[in-house]
Amino acid sequence: MTELDPRLRAITDLNVADARETGGRHEYDGTIQDLSPEGVRAGLARLGEGAAPADPYDSAHLRVFEDGLRTQYGELELHRRNPLPHLANLDLACYDRDYAPEAERAAAKAAHLALWPEAVAHAIASLDRLSAPVARSLAGVISGLATGISDEAALDAHGLLVAHVERAAAVGDPDAALGGDALAKLMGDNEGLPVDLGRLAERADAERDRLMSLLAEACAKLGRGGEQPLQVVRDLVRQHPDADGVIEAARIGTEKAIAFTREKDLVPYHDGECLVGLAPESRRWGMAMMTWNSPGEPEGPSWYHITPPDPSWSAQEQEEWLEVFSDTTLPAINVHEVAPGHFSHGRALRRAGSDVRRLLQSMSFAEGWAHYGEELCVEEGFEADDPRFEIGVWIEALIRVTRLACAVGVHTGQMTVEEGARRFASDTHLTGPAALSEARRATFDPTYGRYTWGKWVIMDLREQARKEWGAGFTLRRFHKALLDLGSPPLGLVGGIL
Repeated sequence: MTELDPRLRAITDLNVADARETGGRHEYDGTIQDLSPEGVRAGLARLGEGAAPADPYDSAHLRVFEDGLRTQYGELELHRRNPLPHLANLDLACYDRDYAPEAERAAAKAAHLALWPEAVAHAIASLDRLSAPVARSLAGVISGLATGISDEAALDAHGLLVAHVERAAAVGDPDAALGGDALAKLMGDNEGLPVDLGRLAERADAERDRLMSLLAEACAKLGRGGEQPLQVVRDLVRQHPDADGVIEAARIGTEKAIAFTREKDLVPYHDGECLVGLAPESRRWGMAMMTWNSPGEPEGPSWYHITPPDPSWSAQEQEEWLEVFSDTTLPAINVHEVAPGHFSHGRALRRAGSDVRRLLQSMSFAEGWAHYGEELCVEEGFEADDPRFEIGVWIEALIRVTRLACAVGVHTGQMTVEEGARRFASDTHLTGPAALSEARRATFDPTYGRYTWGKWVIMDLREQARKEWGAGFTLRRFHKALLDLGSPPLGLVGGIL
């Protein structure tokens, strides 16, 4: 690994969990971030110390991340109201990845676990503004952190954190809204561009209407044009592999997605190994996720992890879980997670030309890129003879755009969580607990509209590039120019023109 200059190091010191896992900076193994009020203030004070990178783009990229951290931790003090940074600080799942010899990773995990009491003390000291809705939404996730842990000191500390969150769930502020100005600033400063929430909400409505029309057209191709499209989807998701077959279905779909991406030359790099397998126990809260070979690590495989339903669950719970892996929706998930989505992006990140580009990763771009990849595959004819692929893409997109609408609505006070759940039920195939779960996510993940937002920025820029580059435009040229920037803040992507 390269040695980081002080200005970049100050940023990664405030993003330890991300630097360790998605950046592959394993000098952070076995350590925690000081997320106490004093620790955060000290970390913020170190931002901006040192020379800026000589490259003008890298300098701008770095400044956006500094501004975003100042907003997140300084102005909005989200570490005082949101447990997510503290959960990432405690997370031990990164050591289950095979980036180093097992003994080395086990030692780092033990050292990290020994620091749980300190990390929990920092979390409790900071989380004095934890609202009841956020506490209730994350209580189960926080309790699950102790799964498989036997260290008594760590378990005692974990119990203190659980109790703190339970108290907040009972007596915390009933309103989780950040406020419109705060949400706009959080989104904008993290991406280096101004945000107009009203215009985003209007575009979300227009996008929903576009996607509903495309979904109806795709259902007609399937011979079900006279039926209500969302009901068609609810029927289709019942066709899925059984619990023993989901990993094999994902493996076959991964091979197809990689082969199609290579055939169409959609991304700059087609190398690397993508393995498909059962998620380690520490990752089984997620149904499907990409764990890529990070930029700071030696060459190795990336893992597309799949989590089948737990056999101990009720038949209904297992069925609802398996519907995510339906013959209609799994192919769209495959291209999002693998190629031309996250796996392909990870291969490009390893070639990005500077530590700034490799390490400072905009999640709005990363998720926007993978989401853009789904619609790109429809445009380029992936599974063109099976309308179910297209249906899966449109229904996934409807969920993502509803997240954006719900985030804006909840945090501006124009929508309650219950109203958000009703919007998910009316605009997607989700109903009941699934719709409510998606709406509740807005309370603790206020930028979860990033999938759609990032996709829009990429698609808008693509149309601009077509006009400006004329005959010189190709998808591969456009995609390589984007990915050469790493995972850039959305406000800087126009620099490729």
